Amino acid sequence: MFVLYETPAGYAIFKLLDEKKLEQVDNLYLEFETPEKANKLLKLKHFEKFNDTTEALAAATAAVEGKVAKPLKKTLKKLLVDDVQSSLLVADAKLGTAIKDKLSVQCVYNTGVQELMRCIRQQADSLLGGLPKREMTAMALGLAHSLSRYKLKFSPDKIDTMIVQAQCLLDDLDKELNNYMMRAREWYGWHFPELGKIITDNIAFVKTIKLVGTRDNMAASDLSDILPEDVEEKVKEAAEISMGTEISEEDVLNIQCLCDEIISINDYRVHLYDYLKARMMAMAPNLTVLVGDTVGARLIAHAGSLINLAKHPSSTVQILGAEKALFRALKTKKDTPKYGLIYHAQLVGQASQKNKGKMSRSLAAKASLATRVDAFGEEATFELGAAHKVKLESRLRLLEEGNLRKLSGTGKAKAKFEKYQAKSEVFTYQPEADNTLNVKKRKHSEAEQTPVKKEEEQEAAEEEVKSEKKKKKKKKQKDEEAAEEAAEPEPEEVPTPAKKKKKSKHQE
Repeated sequence: MFVLYETPAGYAIFKLLDEKKLEQVDNLYLEFETPEKANKLLKLKHFEKFNDTTEALAAATAAVEGKVAKPLKKTLKKLLVDDVQSSLLVADAKLGTAIKDKLSVQCVYNTGVQELMRCIRQQADSLLGGLPKREMTAMALGLAHSLSRYKLKFSPDKIDTMIVQAQCLLDDLDKELNNYMMRAREWYGWHFPELGKIITDNIAFVKTIKLVGTRDNMAASDLSDILPEDVEEKVKEAAEISMGTEISEEDVLNIQCLCDEIISINDYRVHLYDYLKARMMAMAPNLTVLVGDTVGARLIAHAGSLINLAKHPSSTVQILGAEKALFRALKTKKDTPKYGLIYHAQLVGQASQKNKGKMSRSLAAKASLATRVDAFGEEATFELGAAHKVKLESRLRLLEEGNLRKLSGTGKAKAKFEKYQAKSEVFTYQPEADNTLNVKKRKHSEAEQTPVKKEEEQEAAEEEVKSEKKKKKKKKQKDEEAAEEAAEPEPEEVPTPAKKKKKSKHQE
């Protein structure tokens, strides 16, 4: 039984002299306490040394990807192919599967093999023998650097770590600015409390304090570069009748130093935001066009990297940032959240409250596609994101107008909906609608009509019955009058109404 041990300097193949020791995993470390014991259990069969760092890097990357490197393949062919019954102990399961497929050699990888590799690593210097320790250290350092550069695949435009750090720093700066502004307003509010209500903009408030100092200098100061004319007049009027307390010059000096800090942090924040915006357009242009640079950067920062965000499904992108609400809803068996960080996107913000869930779902689906194009695509263009944004804006317009029929594509859904609603209503029997007149038989399609149509048909039928009765009554009166005129013997005699009725009955 052979053991494959990979080192930065090359491949070492040992012969396991006692296979029964491998079964005693718990006591295996006792066999490697000294170099003499280790040499009794393992014997170096062959050592395939790498020529340079490039060959070592190729072998390491092949092992990471689960492939067999050329030097390893040649070495194993020499040692193991002739011996059919031999098996190979391998530390990596993927590498063992690849060796088995290529060379038809039985490979073993289990917990016992892992413990054996750990013991070999402790006594590697004595087992390898002729390899100097200094050379092994140098090869390990060179291979580590080369492998790290290979894994990074260095490209200045595709380093999402810069975006993650910039966005986190931007959030921290916002928090610090809010704390500093709150402290400045409270501190200066003891001296001039009315100024905080008149000037709502934080930066304008700080610049005013920095320029003026105490409220006594307000009247003589020119604030036209900082404030509008009407606000400047209100500030000067309020300074004359202010109810604030008096403060010393040292207090004003400390407040102005705090204002300097706030102004410098704000300037750096503006510069950092411009940097983040440029980096987002260079790295994820489609995602930036769809959801904006700030929301896109927060999604990347929350996922860890652009690649991780591209691996998430759209349903996860939709609720990214609302994990606490999601698990709380699952635990209490309530409605799950409809949106997370994507709620701050412009398209979701423009939608009404009832359509925010639909827009967030649609936007998350398109953002997921855009992220995959940005992460794995070769060309850095924003055409896909712009096209999806136009479609989402048209969908939002249709949702806000309430034209849901166009979204469904057909009118069948609406007809079925009305038919279903008709079945849920309760109708009372109307005996006055019964008649034996000439009413056409309804077809099966006409029978399945809405309640409104049925009522209209019933009213039409009643009107027809009434009109026919009126016609018959008029015809009957005409016949009676004609019969009376024919039965009159003398024109002078005018019969009474009672006699007319009797005659009409007699004539009938």
